[in-house]
Amino acid sequence: MQKNRNIDIAPSILSADFSRLGEEIAAVERGGANILHVDVMDGHFVPNITIGLPVVKSLAAATKLPLDTHLMISEPGRYAEQFVSAGASMVSVHVEADPHLHRTLMSIKSAGAQAGVVLNPATPVSAVEEALQFADYVLVMSVNPGFGGQKFIPESIQKVRRLRQLITDRQLNVRIEIDGGIERNNIETVVKAGAEIIVAGSAIFGAESAEEAVKELRNATVQWV
Repeated sequence: MQKNRNIDIAPSILSADFSRLGEEIAAVERGGANILHVDVMDGHFVPNITIGLPVVKSLAAATKLPLDTHLMISEPGRYAEQFVSAGASMVSVHVEADPHLHRTLMSIKSAGAQAGVVLNPATPVSAVEEALQFADYVLVMSVNPGFGGQKFIPESIQKVRRLRQLITDRQLNVRIEIDGGIERNNIETVVKAGAEIIVAGSAIFGAESAEEAVKELRNATVQWV
């Protein structure tokens, strides 16, 4: 896998302490985080309910980091542009949830944000082949979405490799993001496979120091930067 790539560390606030969210965000900023990952769940597409538009708007005012908003919701096309208006710099939608994926991706881009496609663990890479040319990034879920703190699914590594090969063969400028169970002992493997945006929740906010946890993850990828 080619070195000299931009590797971004994206802490997931799903695992943060919301009673002191401002402090948690400041800590990961000091640690060198590049992006803030925001999981939006509706209790329908996934079995959990998290945050919505008002919180995203508040986060946008509280940090200079780009907000990477992952919509784990039914009918994401109805709401995607609203999340851009609320301050999201990146908005990703599940291929499993959106039968009009091209339209949604184009609307996200037209609203001024980067558009991403998300693949659940059991969804094959082939499901996004026709959408790749319209996306800025693909998010590979390495756990089943809905809850933080889950164990990494090892088969995700091969999916990242296949996706990277497909992107390379087509000469597309599409980045690969990975989310779920990422920690110090597997981050180098996923980066080597081709992932460039690394989402981590429990490994960062569950550590004694979120700042130091981000630095450790960053240091583990330094040879690829």
